[in-house]
Amino acid sequence: MGPTGPAGPAGADGPTGATGATGSIEANPYDLYVQAAAAPGGDGSQTAPFQTIQEALAEALPNGVINVLPGTYPISQQLNVSTPGLTIKGRAGAMILLQAAVVPFLLSSDDSTIDGLTMTSDNPYPVEFIQTSGDSNQILNCTIYGPEQAGDSSTWVVNRGLVTQGSSTNLLVRNNIFYSLRQPAYLNPGSTGSIIYNVVFNTRGYVVDRALFLFSGNSWGIPENAVDIALLSGTTSGAPYDPLTALEESNSSATVSDQR
Repeated sequence: MGPTGPAGPAGADGPTGATGATGSIEANPYDLYVQAAAAPGGDGSQTAPFQTIQEALAEALPNGVINVLPGTYPISQQLNVSTPGLTIKGRAGAMILLQAAVVPFLLSSDDSTIDGLTMTSDNPYPVEFIQTSGDSNQILNCTIYGPEQAGDSSTWVVNRGLVTQGSSTNLLVRNNIFYSLRQPAYLNPGSTGSIIYNVVFNTRGYVVDRALFLFSGNSWGIPENAVDIALLSGTTSGAPYDPLTALEESNSSATVSDQR
């Protein structure tokens, strides 16, 4: 989990905001709230949430938290998470619904976290749901899936759970569920991190393209993936991928396509 951040400078509101003269709870930029069904004009406090995540991103401070309350959040423009140390925390029932061919979340800073969101799309779009750059970002406890596509998965639109940029280092992907996507993740050259304790099914598997990631504790559901992990040409030999038997055994008897 990412840090929840300080309470703010001396004299600032505490984690839940200060009580004003009228008795209302004021917004705290370290602890903001979003609710899709909220009334317009909210200030991001728990009693007057923002309607959109974009509004909260514009007000959030480093090491703060954006609490995404239950509801459906249509997304047609990219959300750039550029504030360092920010956590976007989804409550049970918080659904991101992609409605355009854009990458909904770009983690462009360091130490940011997306935790507990469910993401899908109204159509299969040829984009990833999350793209990462920067250092020590985290994707935790999310469920990411695409709409059903007909035919063999080799003919599906290339939609993905996440894609790393080469500048994405020390990424942690943990306790997520990915399914009904072309790929759960495409790991680009130069990116590094750990992919642990995730469940993946009905995809063509993780693609490792000259990236350096530790895979451990991952498991696979039904319908089965075309392969579970694909190691593309140019990907390193040795640790953390070799011996292949150890990679397979530490990931629930994974099917590994070794193209190196």
